[in-house]
Amino acid sequence: MMKIYFAILILFSVGSYAQTEKDTINIDEVIIHENRFSIPISKKNRNVYVIDKAAIAKLPGRTLQEVLQYANGVDLRQRGPFGTQADISIDGGSFEQTVVLINGTKIIDSQTAHNMLNLPIPVDVIERIEIIRGPAALIYGINSLTGAVNIITKKPTKSGFLVNTYAGSNFEKDTQDTGDTYFGTGIQVGGVLSKEKQQHSLFASHDKSNGYRYNTDFENNKIFYQGNYQLNDANEILTSFGYINNGFGANGFYAAPGDRNSSEAVQTTFASIQSKHQVSEKWTLMPRISYRYNYDDYRYYGMANLNAGRSQHYTNSIAAEFNTTYETSNGEWGFGAEARNENINSSNIGEHDRENFGIYAQYRTTFIEKLDVNLGTYVNYNSDYSWQIYPGLDASYAITNAFKIVGNIGTSQRIPSFTDLYLNQRPGNIGNPDLDSENAFQSEIGFKYNKPKFSFNANYFYRKISNFIDWTRNVTTEPWQSNNYGNLNTNGFNLRSTYRADFSKDSRLNIMLGYSYLDFEFKDVIPATYTKYSISSLKHQLTNTIDYQYKSFTVLFATRFNQRITRPSYWINDFRLSQSFKKVTVYADAQNIFNTTYYEAGAIPLPSRWFSLGVKVVTF
Repeated sequence: MMKIYFAILILFSVGSYAQTEKDTINIDEVIIHENRFSIPISKKNRNVYVIDKAAIAKLPGRTLQEVLQYANGVDLRQRGPFGTQADISIDGGSFEQTVVLINGTKIIDSQTAHNMLNLPIPVDVIERIEIIRGPAALIYGINSLTGAVNIITKKPTKSGFLVNTYAGSNFEKDTQDTGDTYFGTGIQVGGVLSKEKQQHSLFASHDKSNGYRYNTDFENNKIFYQGNYQLNDANEILTSFGYINNGFGANGFYAAPGDRNSSEAVQTTFASIQSKHQVSEKWTLMPRISYRYNYDDYRYYGMANLNAGRSQHYTNSIAAEFNTTYETSNGEWGFGAEARNENINSSNIGEHDRENFGIYAQYRTTFIEKLDVNLGTYVNYNSDYSWQIYPGLDASYAITNAFKIVGNIGTSQRIPSFTDLYLNQRPGNIGNPDLDSENAFQSEIGFKYNKPKFSFNANYFYRKISNFIDWTRNVTTEPWQSNNYGNLNTNGFNLRSTYRADFSKDSRLNIMLGYSYLDFEFKDVIPATYTKYSISSLKHQLTNTIDYQYKSFTVLFATRFNQRITRPSYWINDFRLSQSFKKVTVYADAQNIFNTTYYEAGAIPLPSRWFSLGVKVVTF
């Protein structure tokens, strides 16, 4: 059945192409491309915001993980910095409850979400990052329990090449091993060929460091290709392929303090082809297929003994999706179907295979001039968890052109990973094949005020996650085991504001300020003395960036304040200076400039003050 279903979907060609903007929209306005509807951000009823390419270029970070740490509401818990490894969650969820997408294609790691951000995407190819807060099954299907992060890549308009190289250090020495000064270097090269009917991009990068403390060295190699094809005015295709080989010292990552000499290598291959077909003025078809392969090799004793304490996992997933929209005089209909096959072959998880099918139905309309409503449902069948249904509704009412009230009710589901279900890693961790899937219900209300130079958004939400999965134990001599720990109720509110001041045509100031507050309560919990993840969420989060630009000179100062439920609060301050000379840009970064000692995952201290200097040449 699965093979027949895939074959039918593939015949349509392939997915919602996520980059063409409608000419009727203001040229400065971002279009949010969901998998069926394309909606200007000013008209979105959900709590959505965007990190665009201009902001990305100014931030003191060279990887996707470093960029996302400045996103309000996003909790990025790094084990290894500078793109080595990080867990991502949104508004108090776990790292398994957020879905990441590339141009609308879901990146789901069925082994563990620890590897979900192991992506071959250089920041220089990113057009923008869309952050969708709250359950998003109606839009993206399974595993979007607390939100989604959609990475939209650039569509080239001009041929040329890019070279970006950097070096950095904290000027501290490795006193426990080599005695060398800690440092990191990297280079990224890329080329773009842009023709009238087709555009091709090819990028490769190499990053290497001896770490920032004992056994935290890494070497990261990426390659990424994207092809855009415009067959005619009504038909276009987007193809992409990427590969990343990421090796790193894993001191303290999973089993501190005994894993002091451990290491890990993660290789990920990703490929997709998607298309958009304008059948008529009102009817659009958008098919997609994608494939992801991941190899995870963890060595508890490092390279000293590969015959013991070694875990190797091979996972494959293939997915097909077909979406369509039809406009009527009263609104717009959207329908979709998806099929997904996941399998794993692992040294301590075993061999497992499962299938997932989903059906989407949406209707968006304006009942009266100022009232916009979007409602629908997602119906899911999983070979392990049978049939389930997840409806959703969002609406907005425009008081004025600039001020609108928004609200939504959403539901979603998270299928347990193969690690949750079947891990056998005694005496450390064991899975639980009797786990139920997690389910979320959330209601939210807020308002948006948007002017060209000033915006302010405020939202309050209540969310209940039933069957919350955590790793628990009663005594330290027992292994950790995954369990449906209880029901997690969360109340939260978040504020976000932007302001732009134009002093002259050459001088500009931008300010962004965001704040999130979360209050958690577990109910109906199982007896457990210790839990791994439930007590590490953020309670208070403040993010702020201030950047000033004068002609081709830019300075940005970024501040992050985090306070977790059971840990001390901390401030992290970073800045970037950059100066452009036609096609050449020289930049200097300083991260953690006040040398704060802080932790995001487990007992892993993150880097002290770190300085970098780089040069970028761009001809397109």
